[in-house]
Amino acid sequence: MAVLHAAATVAAAKFAVFQPTEVTLVTVIALAVLVGTAALWSAIDSWTGLAEAGRAWFVAALVGGVGSGVLTVVGKAVFVDRTGVSALASALTGGAAFTALLVLVPAGLGLLVGRRLRATQGPGDDSGEPDEPRDEPRDETAPWRPSPRPRRRDRQDAEPAR
Repeated sequence: MAVLHAAATVAAAKFAVFQPTEVTLVTVIALAVLVGTAALWSAIDSWTGLAEAGRAWFVAALVGGVGSGVLTVVGKAVFVDRTGVSALASALTGGAAFTALLVLVPAGLGLLVGRRLRATQGPGDDSGEPDEPRDEPRDETAPWRPSPRPRRRDRQDAEPAR
C-alpha cells in the first residue's frame, strides 16, 4: 500500500507540473483508486477468512503511512522537482497520518463487507467450516436453513385435539 500511495502522489505531482489546471480531476481519480484498492483488497481478505485480517490492515495502515511518506519524498526528489530532506518532516507527520487513514477507513469498510459476504454464503462455501459452531453433526441431505431458530409452537400443536 505504501508503494501504491507514493506512486499516486508522485504521479499527481508530476502531472501538476505539466497541467496545473487539471490537478483536481487527477487528485480525485488517484484518491478513488487508492480507496477502492484498500476496500477491495480488505474485503477479499475478510471474505476468504484471513486470520486476524483487522490487525493485519491496522499494521498495514501504520506501515503504509510512514513508508509512503518516505517513498513520496524520494519519488518527488527523483522524478518531479528535486525535493529535499526538509520535506521529510511533514511527510512523516501529516502526510503519514493522512495516508494511514486513507488505508484504515476503507479497509475497515472492506472488512465489514467481506464478513457480510462470507456470512451470506450458503452451504456451497469451500472453507469447510460452518460460520457458527454446531453441537450435532451436519446432515448433508437436509435442506439448508440460513438461521436455525426454534419454531414457536401454537397452542393447537401443543395440546392434542379432543
